[in-house]
Order: sequence, then structure tokens, then C-alpha cells
Amino acid sequence: MTAVATPVSPMLVRLAAEKATGALLRDHGTLYLVDGRVVHAESPAAPGVDVLLTTGGRLPREGWDEAVDRAGAHRAVGRFLVDSGRLHDGELEICHLGAVFDAAFFALSPTSGPTRFRYGVGHWFGTVRPVSAEAVERETVRRRELLDAVWPYATVDSAPVVPRPAAPGQTVGARQRALLAAADGERTPADLARLLGRPAFHTLLDVRRLAAAGLVETPPEPDPQPDPGPVPPPQPLLAAPQVADPDIALLRRLRDALEAHL
Repeated sequence: MTAVATPVSPMLVRLAAEKATGALLRDHGTLYLVDGRVVHAESPAAPGVDVLLTTGGRLPREGWDEAVDRAGAHRAVGRFLVDSGRLHDGELEICHLGAVFDAAFFALSPTSGPTRFRYGVGHWFGTVRPVSAEAVERETVRRRELLDAVWPYATVDSAPVVPRPAAPGQTVGARQRALLAAADGERTPADLARLLGRPAFHTLLDVRRLAAAGLVETPPEPDPQPDPGPVPPPQPLLAAPQVADPDIALLRRLRDALEAHL
């Protein structure tokens, strides 16, 4: 596999090389590693596995709650869902991988805050299918590029989704129709993802496609900060008076004259 040219997270790359186990904490989410591989990810911007399973109707909420109660302390919720017959192995793996890549996309977004790693920390969901840090970084970069290729205006990603009237004869698919029907001018893409039980990235992608088609408003980019101009050179706090250098020869003659009269 080809490595990502510029690492999204140099710390993640280093931890992968160290085969570290623990939690990588960033501003927008957390990645959980076991032996340097990503086994789980979560972000406030992305629906968790519970939302993806229960909102879509695949798993009753009480079934999820029971799994967490009975297996959470053992970090084996995923395994419990399969062993209890609530999910098939393949279903769990697909759903969990989707949630991992979804949350990792937001967790690895550019950040100005500190990145920390807590060794030995695990997640109560447990390990389903570890993913290499390289694959997570590569997929994160691919998704960023895809969003910008569709509609290079990131303001739509966090603003309320405001539908616009369709042009005569303009149509959209069923998935995008459901998104537009749920868009009330106040819900953001993250709100819509949770409401509809969909991955947040896929919702962002649909919103950008709708914006590119003119079916969703694109908020204006924030005004750049005005250029303050060149900084004037610092001025001295107190200007020392300009004093001419004394005539050294004259001072010496005065000294000699005084000494002669002593």
C-alpha cells in the first residue's frame, strides 16, 4: 500500500509504528488503537454505531441497551451482539467499519488544539476488525478531496441546510429527497445524519451535491480579516537628548590649570 505523502496526523503515524495501544484524543474526536491499529473511533460530529443500527431499524434500542449493560464492562459489546443472535458477523463488521471511517474523518480534521494519547485506554465496544492507521489516513484524505471536487464550499458542512426550489424538470434520488424533506432550515448536516441514521460524511456529500445543483443554499464565506498594514517601527520610550561629545583637549587643559593652583 502506498503511504500518505503528508500525514494527516504525524502522532497517529508514530503510534502505529510503535504498535501502541490506547486512545488518541483530538479536538473533534478520538481514535482507539490496539497494537498500532485503529479498532474504534468516535466524534461528536458523527453518529455512533448505536444510531446507525437503531435508527435504521436493524436493531431495537432495547437490544442495544442490553448489550451495553451486559458486555460494556468487558469491552465486548460487538461480540455480544453477534453471539446473542442480534446481528450477523458481516452486518456488524460493515456497520462498524463505516462508523470508524466516518468518525475518523472528523477526528482527523485540522485542529489547533493539543493532540494527546492515553496509553492503555480501551473502548467499551470492543474490537471487531482492526484497520491500519495508513488506511484510515488515506481514506480521510480521499474523502476531503471528494468533498472539494463536488462543491468546494465548506460552509455548507456546518450551516443549517436550507432547501431551494428545484428548477423545472430537475429531479433528485430517493436518498436526497429524504434529506431535503428533513431539512427545516435549522438542522445542520450533523443533525440530519443523526435524525436519518446515516453516516455523517455521506450526509455531507449529499448536501454538497445538492448545493452544487442549486437545491440547497450555500452560505457566504466569512469575510477575511482586514490587513492591518505594515507595523510601524518601535519608538523609544524616552528619547535621550542629543549631547555633543566634549572637547577632550579642553577638559585636560582645565584639569592641568586646576592642579597647578593646588
